[in-house]
Amino acid sequence: MNLAVNLPGPAAAQRLCGLGASVVKVEPPSGDPMEIYYADWYRDMAAGHDLVKLDLKSPEGREQLEGLLANADVLITATRPAAMERLGLDRETLQRKFPRLCQVLIVGYPAPRDNEAGHDLTYQASMGLLDPPHLPRSLLSDMAGSEQVVSSALALLFNRERSGAGGDAVVALSEAAAVFAEPLRYGSTIPGASLGGGIPEYNIYKTSDGWVAVAALEPHFKRRLEETLKVASPEEYRAAFILQNSAYWQEWGQQMDVPIETVRDR
Repeated sequence: MNLAVNLPGPAAAQRLCGLGASVVKVEPPSGDPMEIYYADWYRDMAAGHDLVKLDLKSPEGREQLEGLLANADVLITATRPAAMERLGLDRETLQRKFPRLCQVLIVGYPAPRDNEAGHDLTYQASMGLLDPPHLPRSLLSDMAGSEQVVSSALALLFNRERSGAGGDAVVALSEAAAVFAEPLRYGSTIPGASLGGGIPEYNIYKTSDGWVAVAALEPHFKRRLEETLKVASPEEYRAAFILQNSAYWQEWGQQMDVPIETVRDR
């Protein structure tokens, strides 16, 4: 069962649905804000789910929810812990009522900051993943967090098969962003590093009609690329790739078994 709206929870529920789970999505009477912002994405994530609208601020809504939880294996939530406690739906209370229930709680930051507000943009900012003034081109924290929710749910279910008891896990989206910050933290993608533009065989080049990404990182790729194109320096790389269009270079890379891909806008 999924109580979460917006992105990480519904994306995780959809992944579990694809793995064979039957999913009940519980939305507030006002619906999921995702449907307003991105209706197509909302519909794709909710495909195959049973939709129930409940007012969990009312006793009747909470009673209906508990009826649904009686038959649920996994519960995904993304409401701040303090708010869940006010509703009488905190994890300790639910665990007492439903001992076999596996709960995955999505929060922004790990305790003691688990009641702080946040979104993907602030989580990425906290991990040094932003390049101001540009906004990120993907919601890394949310998407990584959704995968962590899936793995946490599966781990809880596996443990329940061994112990007979449910349990809970907390997924902090800021920590999910930290996974993507590892290359930066170890210095591999900072400007001038080997994966940050410091070597010509792993770089982005302008073509006659756009850009291509060249990732000839392994020695055999690099050797094949440089021997065929007669290039070695960054200047020679740039001079070679500007001569043809992106489609040409992508096809050339496929024929030569060298990783080259057209840079697409979306």
